[in-house]
Amino acid sequence: MTTTVLALPRRERPNFFTALVLVVLHVGAVAALFTFSWKAVLITAVLYWMTIGWGISLGYHRLHTHRSYQCPRALEYFFAVCGALTLEGGPIFWVATHRIHHAKSDQMGDPHSPRDGAFWAHMGWILFGETNHNNTKMMAKYAPDLAKHRFYVVLNNYHWLPTIVLAAILYAFGGLPLVLWGVCMRVVVGLHSTWLVNSATHMFGSRRFETKDDSRNSWWVALLTFGEGWHNNHHAHPTSARHGLAWYEFDISWISLKVMRLVGLAKGVRVAKLPGREAAREAA
Repeated sequence: MTTTVLALPRRERPNFFTALVLVVLHVGAVAALFTFSWKAVLITAVLYWMTIGWGISLGYHRLHTHRSYQCPRALEYFFAVCGALTLEGGPIFWVATHRIHHAKSDQMGDPHSPRDGAFWAHMGWILFGETNHNNTKMMAKYAPDLAKHRFYVVLNNYHWLPTIVLAAILYAFGGLPLVLWGVCMRVVVGLHSTWLVNSATHMFGSRRFETKDDSRNSWWVALLTFGEGWHNNHHAHPTSARHGLAWYEFDISWISLKVMRLVGLAKGVRVAKLPGREAAREAA
């Protein structure tokens, strides 16, 4: 798979609109702290699980990008909408970017490698890089399987719309404070948590597998991202639906997938096979 299109240097000037949106979201997140209520925190926590746990981890990443399991089309679409609610871009953009990351991980052409700087890997690539959030036609070259579905094309073009709808619903039920928590606070925490997978898990942590990149396992990033922090495991076995490969590597998304498989909502689940004694213990 060629990645020439996105093997681009930093821009000479920032993406001003993206920067403005991020500033507004961060200001809103700080403002939310002055409108604290347990109702708002609970609703935000549920939305965080739906968007980061279901949308990014189970949806955009393990399902849409790596096809590590199969589920009913309606559920697949629902996970994609949850993913769009993170404001990390639409499904075609997200999947294309992540596939390029795997193809060029920590090499020339990787969209977000810490070898280009920790800040660049964390959020600089969004602020200054050629992000192509709305360039559906170009990004579709890296996600042709998604581009065949009109649903994904429309969602990619209007990936911001679900957040607008959610904000309106939250405002109707709880006014501005609920919007500040359910949108601003949730999105900001979700963005930084996901960005930590790009930055922290390529700089800090342990390495179980000798991969060609700098990927590492980080338990605390895994807690923030429902199991995505077991990044070295993932780069060694990218199509595995299970990222926490040992019993002590807590992977909430894998637990969710086991429940989905039990009730018939997931099939064809791919799992990396571990060697020797550890494999026998995991199979028990």
